[in-house]
Amino acid sequence: MRWTDTYEIVDALQEAHPDVDPMTVRFTDLMEWVLALPGFDDTRERCGERILEAIQMTWIDEQ
Repeated sequence: MRWTDTYEIVDALQEAHPDVDPMTVRFTDLMEWVLALPGFDDTRERCGERILEAIQMTWIDEQ
């Protein structure tokens, strides 16, 4: 899984953090959570605010 695999990331985040409201997650925490996901294989340096925003928005939409 890489930063551009938004839907896979969101599925994994929903499983790992089922009781979290994605509207309340700080981008710094979101980045750490994604980096810690099993099967995630990308670098911190390839991530930016736009990617984190896309992940957060998708997570909100998928609720």
